[in-house]
Amino acid sequence: MKFQFSAGGIVIKGSEVLLCQHSQHHGWVFPKGLIGDHQKGEGKEKTALREVEEETGVKAKILKPLTPVTYWFVFEGEKVRKTVYYFLMEYIGGDIGKHDHEMEAVVWLPKEKVIERLTYNSDKKVWQETQKILN
Repeated sequence: MKFQFSAGGIVIKGSEVLLCQHSQHHGWVFPKGLIGDHQKGEGKEKTALREVEEETGVKAKILKPLTPVTYWFVFEGEKVRKTVYYFLMEYIGGDIGKHDHEMEAVVWLPKEKVIERLTYNSDKKVWQETQKILN
């Protein structure tokens, strides 16, 4: 068994939410990435902000941490327990057209359309928590 830790963001711009479609598995997700895979000792917050910008082209600021999400998956025959630290973020700039190759699409969706577009239960769970904060 292996453990992974990632950080990412739910970015809000007015009444819209940032979502991206992953290039490999094609699922619709919130942007996130592994903590410490670029810079040793990089914290959750810095990782989340960096990953949002790299994967979507958007700069954001953190408003508040959300409850971490944990799930299991199998990679190359090994069971992996992944914990993702999400942060509620506010859009401050950038261009979704400048996303990296890891995402095949990046979109701003109206809040009411987010749950139906998300692919994975872990993302749906963190979105439900976010909705309670926003309402």
